[in-house]
Amino acid sequence: MRRTIALLSLLLLAACGFHLRGAYTLPFQTLYIDLPRTAELRALLARSIAASSNVRLVDAQKDAQATFLVTGDTQVKNILSISSAGQAQSYQLVRNFSFRLIDVKGRNWLPPSHIVLTRDLTFNNDLVLSKESEETLLWRDIQNDLVQQVLRRLAAAKAPA
Repeated sequence: MRRTIALLSLLLLAACGFHLRGAYTLPFQTLYIDLPRTAELRALLARSIAASSNVRLVDAQKDAQATFLVTGDTQVKNILSISSAGQAQSYQLVRNFSFRLIDVKGRNWLPPSHIVLTRDLTFNNDLVLSKESEETLLWRDIQNDLVQQVLRRLAAAKAPA
């Protein structure tokens, strides 16, 4: 009976088109990431690119077939609602990220792109420490989601004509 249920579950998963993400096929062989070497976002991007593609990261822009340029990156914590006592009850965490992918001559592999990621956070004055930890986890989740969205967009890039 258990084997039948397991087999049926596998067949349903296969029938719905589910498959693991797998490797990204990026349309360039070398990439320069124009972020400081100590930036956490650069480290996450480099690690994800190395793990999921055969692209080689280079240390100089002139050696790269494509250059990843960050044109804007802001993080904002907006108040969504306040209590009758005038204290914040919920927040919205927003990250606005803009970037370009260009070649050595400055031609676009990707047009200027913009990604906006948001998460909602409820707040309780009785649970300040746990809510601060939750906020940190939400910012980390936003950053991981950002890296995955950037990789999907890099995979869709086209070489300049």
